Formats: sequence, C-alpha cells, structure tokens
Amino acid sequence: MGNQKYTASELMAIMTAKEFRDWEVAFVGIGIPLVAGITAKRFHAPNLNIVYESGCIGPQKYRVDFNVGDSSAADGALCLTSEWRVFSDMQCGYYNVGVLGAAQVDKYGNLNTTAIFGDQDYHSPKVRLPGSGGGNDIGSNIGRVVVMLRLEPLRFVEKVDYLTTPGFLDGSPNARKKAGLLGSGPAAVVTDKALFRFDTSTNEMYLDTIYPGVDVQDIKSLVGWELKIAPDLKVAPEPTDEELAAVRASDPANLIMGGVAARKRLSGLDEYIEITIKNSGK
Repeated sequence: MGNQKYTASELMAIMTAKEFRDWEVAFVGIGIPLVAGITAKRFHAPNLNIVYESGCIGPQKYRVDFNVGDSSAADGALCLTSEWRVFSDMQCGYYNVGVLGAAQVDKYGNLNTTAIFGDQDYHSPKVRLPGSGGGNDIGSNIGRVVVMLRLEPLRFVEKVDYLTTPGFLDGSPNARKKAGLLGSGPAAVVTDKALFRFDTSTNEMYLDTIYPGVDVQDIKSLVGWELKIAPDLKVAPEPTDEELAAVRASDPANLIMGGVAARKRLSGLDEYIEITIKNSGK
C-alpha cells in the first residue's frame, strides 16, 4: 500500500470493525478480532456485546487482553460464565457475528485449519495444523462469519484440502440448510489487500473492495480460481487519524498490531505454521 502511515494489520482491524453492528452479540478471539471489536464500540457500535470463549460476556474493553483467561478479560462484563455455557448458547443460534482465521479458504468460504496435504493425504500431510477448536461451531451456528487472513496463493484455493469449518459447502442452493447448519455462513473475507463478499445467488466469493494503492490484477493473481469482480468495485477509504488512534490505543504496547506478533495472530496460527505453509508450496 502506498501510504505508509498505517500498517496492513491496522487497516484489517478497521475494515473488520466496520462489519460489526450496534446491539449485536459478537464472538471474537484474542488478537486483531478483539482490536476490531474495541474499535467498533468506540465509533459506530457502542452497544456491541463481545463474548469470549472462556465465558466472559459483554466486557467493556479499552485495551486488548493476551489470553481469554486473563483477569482483565472480565473488565466490566455483564456476565461471567463457563466455556460450556457460551458454546451452548452458540449452538442455539444466539450470536449474531463471529470472526475466524484460517490457513486456507476456498471460493465458497469453506475454511481449513486442520492440514495442508500437498501431494500427500490426511494421515501424512505436509503440514498438520491446530484443528477446529471452536471454528466449526462458529461457522456452523453463528448468524454470519467474518474471515480474516492474508491474501496469498496458498491460502486462497479453489477447494480446501480439508473442510474444517463449513462456508457454503459445495455452493449449491440451500446446502447449509440441508446440512442442518443454523448460521447463514460467511459474510466477508477481510485480507491485507482487499475485502471479499459472497454472491447471494451462487454463494461464490467475489472481490468487493480493494485497498488504496492495490491493483485488481494483483489481487486476481493471488487467488486460485477465476475471481469475479463486483460491477461496482469499491476502493476502501484511507483510515482516519481517529480510527488509527483508536486501534493503537487498544494495543498500547504494540504487541498484537506490530511486526511478528501481528503476523502470528492474524490467522490464529503460530509462526512456525505460517512459515511451513509457505515452504510446502515450493
């Protein structure tokens, strides 16, 4: 990006924040998703209720935590309950929006956080990833899902090596309903170069918004299928000074948004996995 007054991670946090709506219940993890939630509450969604998997519901956050079990995760919370309780509520369809990372995403928004096969198979993959955790629960049951990951060819594939978390499955009409899934599926994919959405008639991902200084052809070259472009393709506005100040204030030590730490937390995978995924394509 041409303007160096902000980082790609900061822009991702701001773009993700805009996906939250006032009065919603948002299931978010530690890292950039939490920065986005805090930023949304400071601007357009003051009544957004954030939920942590550890059982904290509605904490009033001014800065990030570094673990869902930190005592600060409960700051001003409406309720402190159990992991079992918040996941049970999720499986009842009580949450409006969730944020997920992934190692791979395909054109129907299916996510893989289980294994990268390469020229091998599930039992002896090139890369073994952490697995689902709560990812499948979130993708299956929450109202809509926002996906965050870097835009790279090994990540944006026509078909995921392993379906950990369902998007729109095979893309056919009512595929999610037929599978018994409560949530409506992925609504947006936020990357470091562009924002993608899904066609309501085909369930296929398309390019909706590019970031300042990014070329459409560069985007297409990083995607593993024939990417469709929105007829009214938008260019994201430059972050305002106020937005950048809010993002930076939520992470005053710059441990999440800056450098290596930001890259580690972007998809919820550690640095070793990030490097190995890249090397597996060589």
